[in-house]
Amino acid sequence: MTGSNPTGADALDVRIYSDVVCPWCYIGKRRFEAALALPECPPVRVRWMPFQLDPGAPAQGEPVAEAYAKKFGGAARAQQIMAQVTEAAAGEGLEFHLDRAIRSNTFDAHRLLWWAGSVGANPETSTSTSTGSGSGSGSGSGSARLPGQQSALKESLLAAYFNEGLDVSDHRVLAARAAEVGLDTDQATEVLASGTGTDEVRSELADAMAHDVTAVPTFILDGRLAIPGAQDPATIARHLARIAASTTQ
Repeated sequence: MTGSNPTGADALDVRIYSDVVCPWCYIGKRRFEAALALPECPPVRVRWMPFQLDPGAPAQGEPVAEAYAKKFGGAARAQQIMAQVTEAAAGEGLEFHLDRAIRSNTFDAHRLLWWAGSVGANPETSTSTSTGSGSGSGSGSGSARLPGQQSALKESLLAAYFNEGLDVSDHRVLAARAAEVGLDTDQATEVLASGTGTDEVRSELADAMAHDVTAVPTFILDGRLAIPGAQDPATIARHLARIAASTTQ
């Protein structure tokens, strides 16, 4: 939970649909964190929800430049898009290295995130910090990392892909990132090997489609308002404050 209420009793529930290979999801995460640092923003409880930009991506990855060239109509257009999102990320204190990023299937990463959300330290009893840590990640000024092990794992997987050129479909990479945020390595390895969370993630992906979540990031506030895209912190904070105020009336 973020904010000053450690019990989480009055915290606003926020579900964030995103993918760990989505550049605007990482940018949106930083802007959301910056919004939570604004004085008008209420405390929140965050749950990360799955979304796959490319559910048909192969388990074995390929350089993101090649994947973008196929998707967006050639190498020149791919390089243009990569440069644009890298510049946008830099504005949020993030250092993208898309030249070495590996695009692969993210379903198992979402299974691990689901597991982290079900067994990890409860974010409702966490307190926010002014800096926080994320492996290899930039640190935008005025923002605090979201607490809780699911959020920590989300940060770590985003950094693995965008900053470090790691394959986020590789079970060894995933288990190592789980260990990095304090989750049990052996349990994470067993989750990945056994298929644990498969049905739950598929159900959540289907639920996203049923609720017309077609692009990410999408923020669902208190189950009532959907905010699409990586909007600016002031806009996010305004929406959060308005929804929080309406729940107390």
